[in-house]
Amino acid sequence: MSQQPSSLSHANQRVLITAAASGIGLVTAQAFMAAGARVYICDIDAAALADTLLRYPQLTGQGCDVADEAQVAALFQAALNHLGGLDILVNNAGVAGPTALLEDMQFADWQRCLAVNLDSCFLCARAAAPILRRQGSGSIVNMSSTGGQYGFARRAPYAAAKWAIRGLTRTLAQELGPANVRVNCICPGSVSGERIDRVIAAEAAKTGQTEAAVREALTAIASLRTLISPEDIANTILFLTSAAGARISGQDITVDGHTETL
Repeated sequence: MSQQPSSLSHANQRVLITAAASGIGLVTAQAFMAAGARVYICDIDAAALADTLLRYPQLTGQGCDVADEAQVAALFQAALNHLGGLDILVNNAGVAGPTALLEDMQFADWQRCLAVNLDSCFLCARAAAPILRRQGSGSIVNMSSTGGQYGFARRAPYAAAKWAIRGLTRTLAQELGPANVRVNCICPGSVSGERIDRVIAAEAAKTGQTEAAVREALTAIASLRTLISPEDIANTILFLTSAAGARISGQDITVDGHTETL
């Protein structure tokens, strides 16, 4: 991996990333390690987590459902014991949720989508806040979405959760700012990988379109006419949590190739 500029260095920083056994989370973990950080991860997928920890022995982590209060408490206790403290929390966990019209949606599916996307941010930030406040430094990055900036037909719980994360982020920035703790959120567009493949397949099944047509429509709404890569997101997180982003807080940073409409 290439050497990072000094302003983006995270030497000896202690980082906790949720849902980091694959996708954006794993790429972000790799970016932090390349920048000199010590990284602790969690994931609900036990098989993926075991494989990732085997492939990256410098990583440490554990299984965790971050929508579960007791499991989040255990996660933070283990992470703090291993890292000796905390400097950066990346709330990356999320699920696409159901693809359906609101009137056809099951309440349990609605609840689970909000729990994983929104409750996880609350639980993890609640655990991190007193630690960062006491030391008078640190950074939290929450994962929102362009789905949290627009209406999103057939994805109501996902959009609702992602809108709420933006409000949570700004409120946390107000509460923690006097302690020199920054809080921001990332609003990715459609990120290439297995997750968007599943979203595309679900949308195609619900609407009767081909998967190719759904994929083409996703890229057509961005001015740059492209999906976003996990590396695009990781690079932005690295910047926001570095000395180069020291005066950025309470912001929604959109990384989407400029979404024109949803």
